[in-house]
Amino acid sequence: MVEDKQIEAQKSPFALRPGEIKTFDGKDGYVSMNQIIHKINVGHITDFHFAIMEIVNEFEFITSRQLLQIMQQKGIEIASQDKLNDRLEQLIKTKILTRYYFTSEEGDCTYRVYCLEKMGKYLLNSRGVECKWQPTDNVKPTYMVKKRLAGNQTLIAYLRKVKAYDNYTVKPTLNAKQLGKVFKANGGIKLTKNGKSIDFIFEVVRREENWESKFIERMRMYNDFYTNFVPMDSGFEKMPQLIFICEDEKHMAEVFKAIVTNKLEIDKIKLYFSTDLRQNNETLESTLVEFVLDPDTNKYKMEEPKIKLLGM
Repeated sequence: MVEDKQIEAQKSPFALRPGEIKTFDGKDGYVSMNQIIHKINVGHITDFHFAIMEIVNEFEFITSRQLLQIMQQKGIEIASQDKLNDRLEQLIKTKILTRYYFTSEEGDCTYRVYCLEKMGKYLLNSRGVECKWQPTDNVKPTYMVKKRLAGNQTLIAYLRKVKAYDNYTVKPTLNAKQLGKVFKANGGIKLTKNGKSIDFIFEVVRREENWESKFIERMRMYNDFYTNFVPMDSGFEKMPQLIFICEDEKHMAEVFKAIVTNKLEIDKIKLYFSTDLRQNNETLESTLVEFVLDPDTNKYKMEEPKIKLLGM
């Protein structure tokens, strides 16, 4: 597997591209449950396959590389990416999982995205695993899938590269009390060091159509959550740190501008920003950005605070 530091991409694979569409790359036709049960009985579908299903269920959409990294972190032995891809192909052929790729004016993407199929849900339910998958989940638009993939990458970066890593939540649930809305962030990480803990929550922002207006609505909910926060709200003992994961460096400035021009700053916390590609750095100590008002020019400038807690 290519390590993060070896990746030399100039543009995030999870950024949106002009005219991009999600293209089906699974299996057509019919596979019966009896056929699948037979494969389980003769050992063609094993506990290893079920471990794959559980992780795909947890993350909703995931690439094979992300899946391998999560399995390694969970201590699930797998010889190589190729071996994992063979198992994924078996699950595709039995319609337990399905697969998509993205195509755009720039061409086809180089990775595939995996998610559950109906048979996968039935099998997980049979083992008492909670599975909220619905057929409509697989028709989610490209920008929603890419938000999930970018969120996955961020969680994986923290759990692999931050010594203080404690645990992760794929989609932490937050409560905007005054608005009467419950919403989900795109990821959450708990860091613990010397008996003290801090929570990070991640809001992944993509440049989909009308992204600014959608982002403003999200920020209103975050403002509500933070303004009315009391200990143990949404399960947090203390106010979590909010981090925006943007497509690129320019996008960070665009997101910050949308916050300031719409007066959506959150007084109780600092707002930190990062990008997809910054998660590929060998250490995450200097991957966050904050916008600071320069007293001389009266303009905002980007600064990279070095946060030792994020080191190895």
